Amino acid sequence: MGAAALMAAPALAGSVVSAAGRKGTADQRATAAPRLNISFQEGTAPGENLAQKFDWMEAHGVTGFEPGGKNLGARVAELKNLLRGRNIKVTAICAGFEGFILAEDPAVKAAFDSSMRDIIVAAGELGSVGVIMVPAFNGQKPCRPHTLETREFLCEEMGKLGEFALQHGTTAILEPLNRREAFYLRQVGDGAAIARDSGSKGVTCMGDFWHMSEEASDYGALWSADGYLSHVHIASRGRRIMPGEDGELDNYVDGFRALKEMNYEGWVSFECGTRGEREQTVTAALELMREQWARA
Repeated sequence: MGAAALMAAPALAGSVVSAAGRKGTADQRATAAPRLNISFQEGTAPGENLAQKFDWMEAHGVTGFEPGGKNLGARVAELKNLLRGRNIKVTAICAGFEGFILAEDPAVKAAFDSSMRDIIVAAGELGSVGVIMVPAFNGQKPCRPHTLETREFLCEEMGKLGEFALQHGTTAILEPLNRREAFYLRQVGDGAAIARDSGSKGVTCMGDFWHMSEEASDYGALWSADGYLSHVHIASRGRRIMPGEDGELDNYVDGFRALKEMNYEGWVSFECGTRGEREQTVTAALELMREQWARA
């Protein structure tokens, strides 16, 4: 995409237009006081329907909503209507596409290309920061082998996808996973490097406190994506339930410190279930996150 086309692309929300690492000098960052922007996926808040969930979120200061991508195009009007007049924005879109980008079967790859682009178009209409994607889960086969050639292929394909996303005012967000779920792309820095090597500003990456068990340090992992980090997921660190339900394991201070130092302007979005009574566990999770953010 040429310079004129990039200038004509719609403005993106949050930290995508200029990601955290591209915002001024270190001194300028040090004077900033970033706030904790919290987002919920569709099943997180208490409530019998989405309108009730949004009411609960507004009452508890949650200003972001992360819908799933499946059939998103058909829901654009509904979501816009439900969010009209509310202090809640659509943040990232969580997957929902068919197939996968590293599929060896041309039909499976074609299904990914078509469905992912449909979701990207809808994401742009909703003002979303981007569509979350994983190159391949462990169970998705036949899959391209873990080789340098595969990485080059992925970078090239992500570059095309990123340019398409920019045309619609959004991005494609690479999500690293732990080794139990994915053999390819397991660390946040790898996601940032692929985003860089794609050659497109429409490719970003994210961190997930659950999957960051692969990392030596939350702080180092998130800093390794400086300039490319556009979204963050959070869950408890033992059973992937609400933050706080796993007790002392649920410490996010080092990661939050990195986000604050980076002047991260994006969202920290719940991706988890609960073993307790939802009203209580979600409320407690919000309190824990805000307390640890203040300490970071």
